Amino acid sequence: MIQPFDDEYFMRKALQEANLAFDKGEVPVGAVIVLNNQIIARAHNLTETLNDVTAHAEMQAFTAAADFLGGKYLKECVLYVTLEPCQMCAGASYWTQLKKIVFGASEPERGFINLQTKLHPKTTVVSNVLENECSQILKRFFIQKRNLN
Repeated sequence: MIQPFDDEYFMRKALQEANLAFDKGEVPVGAVIVLNNQIIARAHNLTETLNDVTAHAEMQAFTAAADFLGGKYLKECVLYVTLEPCQMCAGASYWTQLKKIVFGASEPERGFINLQTKLHPKTTVVSNVLENECSQILKRFFIQKRNLN
């Protein structure tokens, strides 16, 4: 039986956010935060738009989800993000106490796994969900950037 609200479904929603970032000239990373199969926050990178190195998709989503819930803890929430979170975003996820992180493309250089950033002990991780689609938008973006410069 097809599960309508599975990890791929919500990763596709995060990819929609990544496409919005792409269209704005931002590194195309998108994120959604889900509680009980309902998206409570949507975000994408805004580092160029806001001129803020901390304006990663995950950070924007954490803020929106906390605002929606009226509290800083996201204990029952799942973060779906198209690229493996960096150290900063993984560290912030620790403080939100996320239930689960699901990411698409791996980030071997700056991702939290190789940098051995600790997550909250109750946070589980699922990797490589729609990895090809998540990787392709990033590759397309950087090829386009190189060709413009």
